[in-house]
Amino acid sequence: MKKKLEDYVITIPDFPQPGIMFRDVTGILQDADGFKLAIDSLVDMVKDLDFDVIVGAESRGFIFGAPMADRLHKPFVLARKKGKLPRETVEAEYELEYGTAILQMHKDAIKPGQKAIIVDDLIATGGTVKAIAQLVEQLGGQVVKMCFVMELAGLNGREKLAGYDVQSAIVYEGK
Repeated sequence: MKKKLEDYVITIPDFPQPGIMFRDVTGILQDADGFKLAIDSLVDMVKDLDFDVIVGAESRGFIFGAPMADRLHKPFVLARKKGKLPRETVEAEYELEYGTAILQMHKDAIKPGQKAIIVDDLIATGGTVKAIAQLVEQLGGQVVKMCFVMELAGLNGREKLAGYDVQSAIVYEGK
């Protein structure tokens, strides 16, 4: 029987704390068939979409977004933690569980009017990808889709991303 993408995800109960079911994406990456299935799933999400550029969230968004960009022959843009990009940047601050963080993109990464999709491995609270959307929009771009390998629906990330087209290959009901 053909394996589904969720068959490659390794679930670790009570990590990092009791009651949490940790969904480990590395099981997908460690299997060539699983990785191909993940990229196929993400590419399928955007196959009929008009867009110009793929933006990947540091760091696992790079792992999934870069192969998509290669396969679809689209430019790939990095959204990185503050201080990692060498040229002039724009930045957005977002909430973490304990405090805040800042993401940056090169100022010339998105041209005004470009349509972007944002790719990451996981949507949890939605804070990271919301910050990336703000960066795209600050540069004059338009976010036409947000694509994820996994979604933790119990953390309500979609609510924070209301107004955006959000799609996940796998949706887990819990946290």
